[in-house]
Amino acid sequence: MKRLQKLNRIYWIYGGIMGLLMIALQIIHYKTMVRDMEIEMYGGIIGVLFLFFGIWLGTSSFKKKSADKYDRQKLGLSKRELEVLELLSQGLSNQEVADKLFVSLNTAKTHISSIYSKLNVKRRTQAIQKARDMALIHPPKE
Repeated sequence: MKRLQKLNRIYWIYGGIMGLLMIALQIIHYKTMVRDMEIEMYGGIIGVLFLFFGIWLGTSSFKKKSADKYDRQKLGLSKRELEVLELLSQGLSNQEVADKLFVSLNTAKTHISSIYSKLNVKRRTQAIQKARDMALIHPPKE
């Protein structure tokens, strides 16, 4: 919902700037010696300006979060929990996770339960999807 509000605000700002620019160009057109310029020139100028503005807006507003220490600290996930999460994303069972990490089954279950609570999910698939969305784990290799 927050992202939708942000997009809506960006669209209004983008449209408002475009409208103001059109008004400014019309004023310039009638007030100065620019009257000799063709309408295609105005369209080209506006197009180039909004191309660069759109590229800047896209790169600054919609960057995917990267998994760094800040993200892990913010969620409270330890390195071990990230390892467990990575193994879960590979489709391993609780016992297989325990075997890979050389810990008991109960310890693996404790890590998994802790991951669920920190990511605020109830199922393994939800945890994996949320971790991928937050770029905490790598997407599957095809």
